[in-house]
Amino acid sequence: MATDPALSRDEIAQRARQAVETALARNVAGLPRTEDLVPELGFSPTPRELVYSRDLVKLYHYTPVCDEIYRVPLLLVMSLVSKPYIFDIAEGQSLIEFLIGQGHDVYMIDWGVPRPEHAKLSFADYILDFLPDCVEQVCEDSGEPDVTMVGYCLGGTIAAMYAALHPAGPLRNLVCLTTPVNSEGMELQRTWADPEHFDIDRLVDELGNVPPELVVSSIEMLRPLQRASSRMKLLDNVDNDEFVKAHLRIERWANDQIPFPGEVARQMQKDFLVGNKLFRGEFQVGERVVDLGAIRAPFLHVRALHDYLVPEASSRDLIDLVSSEDKHDLMLKGGHVSLIAGGNAKYRLWPQIDAWLAERAV
Repeated sequence: MATDPALSRDEIAQRARQAVETALARNVAGLPRTEDLVPELGFSPTPRELVYSRDLVKLYHYTPVCDEIYRVPLLLVMSLVSKPYIFDIAEGQSLIEFLIGQGHDVYMIDWGVPRPEHAKLSFADYILDFLPDCVEQVCEDSGEPDVTMVGYCLGGTIAAMYAALHPAGPLRNLVCLTTPVNSEGMELQRTWADPEHFDIDRLVDELGNVPPELVVSSIEMLRPLQRASSRMKLLDNVDNDEFVKAHLRIERWANDQIPFPGEVARQMQKDFLVGNKLFRGEFQVGERVVDLGAIRAPFLHVRALHDYLVPEASSRDLIDLVSSEDKHDLMLKGGHVSLIAGGNAKYRLWPQIDAWLAERAV
């Protein structure tokens, strides 16, 4: 498959400036804000129960289908800019459906769609408050003292930071899927986020939350011909109904982004992308500094061979940064999204997660 031609630094800078100006221009008095127009989809075909909610955050428990389940429950942690239904996108295309079918007790956090009043939320709110609160609720609801955390993309980064800052907590196992930690391996994203042309302070100060269309623009910048390539792939498989349905579901999810909480976006740009402070052991959450070397729980690290959103160079160092004696690094064929929800995920990733957890969830 042909790859997208690389954009020059000047082209990326021009696109970044244009995206910022477009987002700011839409902030017209009297017009509804983007976050007011984005409803919570709440999509999930697998039966579930809302067991806890707090402001915009919801915690769901998926109905077990086996008479006997593994003792240690799983808590799925999503990124803050994407909706979590990628974990359970459709019957037969659902990681959650597979996990409960193997006897795992599954919970999932839905971070919700930030509204203007949530613009001040920071990493400290998520990692030191919301996430520990959800972990406590999982333990209370399941009756178990331990939890396995499975984080995807930025959700994996959040889960890893939680694990580093709570080494004595109830975390039994940690699974990180396509998780960025070293921004030097994200060359295009760092160019996009260059303060010379991407004024995050102006964006957050004027808009509060970063609009989802700006998030989509930054993703499309990574592969400028992705939309055309996606159409061609559909045409090549037009007679395969299952492929077409699965492909369109993922495409819909990829474009169903949500606002990025302003203060989190500010720290992501300054401290993560530009400063690379997480990799260097200098990333601050509240008054605390994150040392990924403090992670000692059994650790599974999964990377996608064709991941353009979280390139291998940005994720590979995580396995060496953690101090766990029981740790496993896994590279699988697939892209950032197809790894967990593509047609081959049920053969590549899902059985590997199940097999690894089976020995550690008892």
